[in-house]
Amino acid sequence: MRISDPLERSFYEIEAAKNKWSLRELNRQYDSALFTRLALSRDKQGVLDLALYGQRLEKPKDLIKDPYILEFIGLPEQSSYSENDLEQGLIDKLEQFLLELGTGFTFVSRQQRISFDEQHFYVDLVFYNRVLRCFILIDLKLGRLKHQDLGQMQMYVNYYDRKMRLSDENKTIGIVLCQDKSEAVVEFTLPEDNNQIFASRYQTVLPSKEQLQAILTHNK
Repeated sequence: MRISDPLERSFYEIEAAKNKWSLRELNRQYDSALFTRLALSRDKQGVLDLALYGQRLEKPKDLIKDPYILEFIGLPEQSSYSENDLEQGLIDKLEQFLLELGTGFTFVSRQQRISFDEQHFYVDLVFYNRVLRCFILIDLKLGRLKHQDLGQMQMYVNYYDRKMRLSDENKTIGIVLCQDKSEAVVEFTLPEDNNQIFASRYQTVLPSKEQLQAILTHNK
């Protein structure tokens, strides 16, 4: 594999050694532009740190990608499928999904029930991150993100923080995965000091370089 950018090459060398990636896994991470997706949300020093140290998880935002690339589940981008199809695809390909999520993730449960006041709610996917020492809740949404989706995730996160989290664990992180989103909806729905709730897009096909560049430009 030839990577002309020395910063990008250094990042993949460090991550491959640290995570014990196979050649197939390394090729997949490169083809999905992992370095570019992580670098997008960082300043120049942050990009340099990626090249020098790889991906370091020190705060919740460090583990977030936008978009997440889910080509391994085999759902065509334009086909009709349900949220359950998407969830089942991720469970069936859990090893690949953990690779895409990143360092330190372990699977806890799916459709985790939350009950109070004789009402029942279900979190699509629950993970735990051993590095950040916190629960990670993931909700899957088809179509464009709605402000109600973020409100629902806030409720889930609050419940886990108050009922499930141990005293020595860090606060729960919630990620809503959607096909599209408005940054304004995210900005004005969540508090200014938010560092627990995130919304990221996902794609079910591996984008071409041109498509990926368009996504990254749109994110800026």
